[in-house]
Amino acid sequence: MLNENVILAQNAMIQKKTTAAILYETNSDLVIENLNLAAPGPKEVFVQMGAAGVCHSDVHVISGQAQQLMPCVLGHEGAGLVTAIGDQVSRVSVGDHVILSWLPYCEKCYQCIRGKTHLCKAFQTPVGNGTLLDGSCRFSNKHGPIRQLGSLGCWSENVVVSEECCVPINRSIPFEIAALLGCAVTTGVGAVLNRAKVQKGETVVVIGAGGVGLSVVMAAKLQGASQIICIDRNRSMRNLAIELGATDFLVTSQDDDISKKLIELTDVGADHVFEAVGKRELQSAAINYCCSGGTVTFVGLDSEDATINLETTAITRAEKTISGSIYGSACTHRDFASYGEKFLNGELPIDLMVNRRYQLREINIALSDMLEGKPGRGVIVFEH
Repeated sequence: MLNENVILAQNAMIQKKTTAAILYETNSDLVIENLNLAAPGPKEVFVQMGAAGVCHSDVHVISGQAQQLMPCVLGHEGAGLVTAIGDQVSRVSVGDHVILSWLPYCEKCYQCIRGKTHLCKAFQTPVGNGTLLDGSCRFSNKHGPIRQLGSLGCWSENVVVSEECCVPINRSIPFEIAALLGCAVTTGVGAVLNRAKVQKGETVVVIGAGGVGLSVVMAAKLQGASQIICIDRNRSMRNLAIELGATDFLVTSQDDDISKKLIELTDVGADHVFEAVGKRELQSAAINYCCSGGTVTFVGLDSEDATINLETTAITRAEKTISGSIYGSACTHRDFASYGEKFLNGELPIDLMVNRRYQLREINIALSDMLEGKPGRGVIVFEH
C-alpha cells in the first residue's frame, strides 16, 4: 500500500492536469480521463509526451496475463520532451528529447558493474508495482493514486518519471521513431546484435512478424544474414517483412509442415532462430527449426508459469544453444542512441514499421487494430 503521508504530500504538490488512458479492471476497455499530475520530486522529470507505441505487452496487462495493480495508466513505449525537472536531476535537462525506459538500472550492482544493465533488479519492485522508484505515484484522481505501467504510463499527454527512466537522444529523431526504440525496436535489434550476435552470411528464422519480429528482421539484414525467413500466421504481414529485409515469408496453418519447408530453403535448418511471439508451442518449434550448432533465442514472453519439454540428449548431440533475451540485452543509454543513429543514416528503416497513427482518445481502436493483425506498428501521436 502507498504511504498515506506520501499521498497527501503528492496531492499538495499537484501542478497540472493531464489526459490519460486508464485501465480500471482486466478485460475491459481503457477509460480516457483527466487526471491530476503532481510536480516532479527529487531526481524526477516532467515529460511532455510526443509519441507512444501500441504494444502486445499492454494487452497482456489488459487480459490479466501480466499481473498489474490497478487502476493504472498503460503504455510503456514512448518518447517526449523534458519540460521540467526536480531537484538533484543530473542525467537530463529541460529541452532534451528523451526515450522512456521501463528497465531502469542502478549502475552499482553486480550485473551493472559487469555491463549487463538489462539484468539489474534494483528497481524491479516499483517497476512491477507501477509506481515511481520511490514507491509513490504522481497520477491521481478523486478516488486516489493512479499507477503507471512500468513506472512510465506513456499513454498520457504528460508524465512524471524517475530520471533513471530517461535517455536523451538526438533531436533529429522523430518522436514516433524514438517511441519504438523504447521497446519493440530495441528488443528485436538488440537480440540480434547483443545476444545472438548474428554474423554475415548466417541464416536466420524469425517467428512472428509483429513489431519485435520485424525489428529482428531489420537487424538480421543489417548484419548481412544470407537468408532471413519470417514465419507468421497472417499473410498480410508478408509485404512489410520483405520490405524490411526478409528473403522468404512462410504462412503457418495447422496443416503446414514448417520444418520441412525450412529444410527445403536452408538444407540443414537455420543458424539462428528467434521466437518473437511468446508462445510455448512456438518456442518448442524454434528448437526444431535450428540447425546443429545453431542458436535459438527466445524474445517473446509467455505467461509466468510457461514451460516446454526439452529433448536434452538431442540438444546435446546437436550442440544447439537455447537462450533468452530481455529488452534486447541492451544497455539503454548506449543502445537507444546507437539505434537512433542507425535510423538516421538509413541502416534501420524503422519508419517503414509505422503504419497507423492515432490520437489518445482512439486508444481502444488502436488496440483492436493490433489484435486484428494489421501490419506494422500503431503509434499514439500527441498534439500539444
